[in-house]
Amino acid sequence: MLTVALLALLCASASANAIQARSSSYSGEYGGGGGKRFSHSGNQLDGPITALRVRVNYYFIVGLQVRYGTKWSDYVGGRSGDLEEIFLHPGESVIQVSGKYKWYLKKLVFVTDKGRYLAFGKDSGTSFNAVPLHPNTVLRFISGRSGSVIDAIGLHWDVYPSSCSSC
Repeated sequence: MLTVALLALLCASASANAIQARSSSYSGEYGGGGGKRFSHSGNQLDGPITALRVRVNYYFIVGLQVRYGTKWSDYVGGRSGDLEEIFLHPGESVIQVSGKYKWYLKKLVFVTDKGRYLAFGKDSGTSFNAVPLHPNTVLRFISGRSGSVIDAIGLHWDVYPSSCSSC
């Protein structure tokens, strides 16, 4: 009986060591219920987020495009308003995203690990603040819903890619 108990304890210890620590998490979805779904999940394979293009008008976040490594994602959203483009510094990552929404996304603020606040849009609506659940993780890709504006956004967090030869 003692041998069986010892063997069970040994197996439990070995399988606990084999379990890999989770690093990914999800925040959202923030915004209204309209629009067509989009996801940049495949784009994260091109590298870390290195730049952001956000189109804004007087009321809403109209469109989004994200550069992963050296490749831009497909543009999502509408075409009205002003297009703003911000590049992250080499090795810089987004560690927090906050914003405002009502039926549509109205404001986005990307906070980087270098202390920069990259703000887009108007300051009205219901507030949200998204951070990763796990330490040492960063924004890896976005998802959401869009039509003529960005209806909603979801934020996907994970570890910074260990190698990116094209970044």
